[in-house]
Amino acid sequence: MKVIDKLKSTDKTLFSFELLPPRKGRTLETIYDSIDPLIEFNPLNINITYHQQESVYKKQADGTVQRKIISKRPGTVAIAAAIMKKYNQAVVPHVICGGFTKEETEDLLIDLNFLGIKNILGLRGDPPSGIRDFLPVEGGHAHTNELVEQIVALNNSHYLEPELKNPVATDFSVGVAGYPEKHFESPNMDEDMHWLKKKVDAGADYIVTQMFFNNNKFFEFRNKCREDGINVPIVPGIKPITTLKDLELLPRVFHIDIPQDLVEGARTCKNNAEAKELGVEWAIHQSKELQSKGVPAIHYYTIGISDNIRKIAKAVF
Repeated sequence: MKVIDKLKSTDKTLFSFELLPPRKGRTLETIYDSIDPLIEFNPLNINITYHQQESVYKKQADGTVQRKIISKRPGTVAIAAAIMKKYNQAVVPHVICGGFTKEETEDLLIDLNFLGIKNILGLRGDPPSGIRDFLPVEGGHAHTNELVEQIVALNNSHYLEPELKNPVATDFSVGVAGYPEKHFESPNMDEDMHWLKKKVDAGADYIVTQMFFNNNKFFEFRNKCREDGINVPIVPGIKPITTLKDLELLPRVFHIDIPQDLVEGARTCKNNAEAKELGVEWAIHQSKELQSKGVPAIHYYTIGISDNIRKIAKAVF
């Protein structure tokens, strides 16, 4: 099943969520424990994040420096296959530009195609930890629209090796990210829209937004998309706060605003348990308003926690 087909045909707001792969050394049960409480809500899809490999540098006794690549979280291919096998659910692996050459991207897409995976979220990805600016690897993509173009090319049987005889076309549907409060690297919203339109014009089927806590930001973003000729479905992304620290952490990491009403509500919380309940209440209110305005789906960022998402889903769907 393609996500885009359901988004275009649904007459009600659908539910989807995103998983953070477990750290190296953990088992798949960690994933299943996050999914099990949410299956009853018949999710449209389950997204699986991907993180660039990280490198550490150690000085050797002879004065040379040895680079060691570490991968803190497993890749998405095996996790996607396991989820499909256990739950028979549509999965949406994240495919990123960062850390991949075009050849490596093609190999990854071929593996996903062999598994029967039809949905991809195409992202540029963040720089590796400790590095400020995003830089593509040599032979890789610098921008998401280039990645989308490669995926669409494979859908049209255009592989990187022109000598291939009778290559088989893939059949991927591609989602991309949108930023209701603009991407922090964009100098202004108009420039951010320019890059979003390039992704859609390259062949992206739908947009999933970065988290936000003020629905007016989303409605303004959606209106601007339509004004700028971006007419694909737009799925709002929601993440409830879970700790008091989130009020400082989320704006710093994701470059988003926290409404003053939510900040003042958090001030009355005595501990993280109360903050988590506040997050649930705020997300329910957000979700119901979005639902009333006819969004095709609402996407929830679980960050490995699903009990709060279950409470929200139970109240909304």
